[in-house]
Amino acid sequence: MLTNGDKEASSRAEQERGVRPAISASEEGGVLICRLSGNWTTRRVSEIDEQMRTLEERDNLQSVTLDLSDVGRIDTAGAWLIDRMATAHSARGAKVTLSGQSASARILLEAVGETGDNRDKPIGEAGAPFLLRLPEAIGRGVYEFRDDFLASMNILGATIHGAQMKLGRGHAVNMAAIFNQIDRMGVGAIPVVFLMSFIVGAIVAQQGAFQLRYFGAEIFVVDLVGILVLRELGVLMTAIMIAGRSGSAITAEIGSMKMREEVDALKVIGLNPIGVLVFPRLVALVVALPCLTVLANFAALAGAIWIAWIYSGITPGAFIDRLRVGIDLGTISAGLIKAPFMAMIIGIIASVEGLKVGGSAESLGRRVTASVVKAIFVVIVVDGLFAMFYAAVNL
Repeated sequence: MLTNGDKEASSRAEQERGVRPAISASEEGGVLICRLSGNWTTRRVSEIDEQMRTLEERDNLQSVTLDLSDVGRIDTAGAWLIDRMATAHSARGAKVTLSGQSASARILLEAVGETGDNRDKPIGEAGAPFLLRLPEAIGRGVYEFRDDFLASMNILGATIHGAQMKLGRGHAVNMAAIFNQIDRMGVGAIPVVFLMSFIVGAIVAQQGAFQLRYFGAEIFVVDLVGILVLRELGVLMTAIMIAGRSGSAITAEIGSMKMREEVDALKVIGLNPIGVLVFPRLVALVVALPCLTVLANFAALAGAIWIAWIYSGITPGAFIDRLRVGIDLGTISAGLIKAPFMAMIIGIIASVEGLKVGGSAESLGRRVTASVVKAIFVVIVVDGLFAMFYAAVNL
């Protein structure tokens, strides 16, 4: 006769057998039928893993049916184990069928990995031929360009309208935030801008002197360096370096706040994200980039003077005297005028990409990369448009 303790132990054993995952398999004529039961959860699936691997190794099967009618609870670990078995047999050419799964199990299995009919499609295979994918890609690009343009105009309009720290309720300029951004984007960029501009100026002077030496006109390397640096290279190289250094930082900062829902929190407390996050960075860039351009011009000319003295014997005094003849105020202003426009472009593109970040680190990485690439591309295009404009007005 069973005591109360024996009855409780027997009851617990029966309950334990009920929640343990189990699988019974029968094979006939190349058809494998597997009936799954129990709770397929993280705490239990290790008990069935070895048996599942044995079934996965069976070969020469025409079809595999997985019956999930008796499965109780299932989580990601159990769904992954089932999907692993389905994938193994599907890779060998067997037709895999799932039946009897609950609605929640079906959703979980679809999230873990492609199952059912979609498994027959090879990974990476495009659904449409190339001639249809090409116009589709162009169309998507046009719509994406439209969305980016509208978002950029929204940020630009909000910036021109004012700081708008509060949503529709007055204006306020946070000078501390602006000076902090100027320090980070301007002062912090001085070493790299100076070094790169010095090296580029030296290289241009050396190559120019090497080619002009054949014509006995090495002195004209001063005109070459002066015009090229002051009109084009100084501001363009500075903008490219700022796009890679500060533009990526803006996208990463705003994108990280977007991921952590801090941007939504600003809206909840009545603050305008553009006024709080974007406006100080845009103002800082507009102030810092022209100043860095002036520094880059001096650094490039210093590198050119040094190389011309060593390589061609042109003394610094002779270089500066010739530079006064070769350039004028229009040459200097032609380069500096571009700087604020390029600063606005870098800041707006970086902010737009930052606000487009989703909820994953992968999305943040893609947006940072897109920010730098787009900013550099647009800066070079704008530099070309300025060059055509200057040619048209004889500047």
